[in-house]
Amino acid sequence: MIDVPPVLLDRGSGRPLSVQLADALRSAAADGRLRPGDRLPSTRAFAAALGVSRTVPVAAYDQLLAEGWLGGRRGAGTYVLGAVTAAPAAAPVPATRPPEVAALVDLHAGSPCLEVLDRAAWRRAWRAAGDGAPDAHPEPAGDPAFRSAVVAHLLRHRGLAAGPDDVLATAGTSAAVGEVAGTLPPGSRVAVEDPGYQRVVGALRDAGLEVVPAAVDDDGLVVEALPPDLAAVYCTPAHQYPLGRRMSAARRLALVARARAEGWWVLEDDYDGELRYDVAPLPLLGALGPDVVVHLGTTGKILSPTLGVGWVVAPGPLRAALLARRTATGTRPARAGQRVFAAFAASGDLARHLRRLRRELVARADEVRAAVAAAGCRAEGDAAGAHVLVPLPDPAAEEEVRAAAAARGVALDGLGRHTVHGAGRRSGLVVGFAAPAREELRRALPVLTAVLREHARP
Repeated sequence: MIDVPPVLLDRGSGRPLSVQLADALRSAAADGRLRPGDRLPSTRAFAAALGVSRTVPVAAYDQLLAEGWLGGRRGAGTYVLGAVTAAPAAAPVPATRPPEVAALVDLHAGSPCLEVLDRAAWRRAWRAAGDGAPDAHPEPAGDPAFRSAVVAHLLRHRGLAAGPDDVLATAGTSAAVGEVAGTLPPGSRVAVEDPGYQRVVGALRDAGLEVVPAAVDDDGLVVEALPPDLAAVYCTPAHQYPLGRRMSAARRLALVARARAEGWWVLEDDYDGELRYDVAPLPLLGALGPDVVVHLGTTGKILSPTLGVGWVVAPGPLRAALLARRTATGTRPARAGQRVFAAFAASGDLARHLRRLRRELVARADEVRAAVAAAGCRAEGDAAGAHVLVPLPDPAAEEEVRAAAAARGVALDGLGRHTVHGAGRRSGLVVGFAAPAREELRRALPVLTAVLREHARP
């Protein structure tokens, strides 16, 4: 154990002591006063030294563990990992496709980072799930252990207080949107961010609803531009998909206020809300407006779509309507994936996985941004999630860059396909970096640099 740098806590500042302590330790790690590998005092010893409750260092350590500044192993204590540094700028590659590139490296967004998933922990969770007795009766709301695990997960990682009875298991976000759509009158109008998540657009249209494009900018959904006579609004406030921005606090308040005044449901898709790297994960809309906000979560981005599991936290009337439809039709999400998630969470493996995942994705994001900057372009989006946006001047440049990259073994996604009407109002690349193995990503980034230099016309 080392002597940590002096920490001054201001009890009269109004800022939580745990936040002040986390800031002090983060600064010490960033400027070298704490070095990688330095072991920190136990939370009990640190609390005694500072004259505070043990909950103060516990909360500070948890935040820094989640951000990737600290690491910990059972029996080894808590130690400094150090700041994540950007990789050197990627070098350009020849214009012709190298013969050793046999298959496309896929840089589309939306897939999880399986490389950091502890396969031993994964197998343990499946074995634990299989130890449970087979179901004798259906459970329309979902497995009780799963709903309790979601409650604990939301409170710890997203700051949302809910009870097990507030949570319904789902088969994922698109399936949940389809279920909510089924409770609305046929022909209802639902606003969807444009550009936005097109699978949700498909789910709403399949349910016979009218999809209305909703403008977004750097502050998220433009609330004042929403038309009247809506039944619901779908949005991704924590990390807008695909532009990568968060919705401002003023917009959040305005959206909840309009929903209450005009009788909308707000469908809050928190698809990667756990994956934030600059600050603690942002508060949920569901905490601002539990009476009008339908919170949607999924395991597909933080673990694997193998589970086929998500959740919805909905206001009481909508929750009752969803349960009534499930009971009447006999439809319900399968419980196998729910039990695996519950076991993964109960063992502590989920929290450990999220810490590893954040550290890995921070490093990958730095490498992608360096490769884009080396081409004289810019990567936009918050320090969150697993993709960045690279603006391009027009659809022609977007197609040229994608075609050139594909010819050299790299699959890139264009912004145009993420619009409600399929015609790109803005042009760019949506570069995902979670799915490839790390070595594949490093092989693809010089190609990204080269094709942007040649075709982006920044």
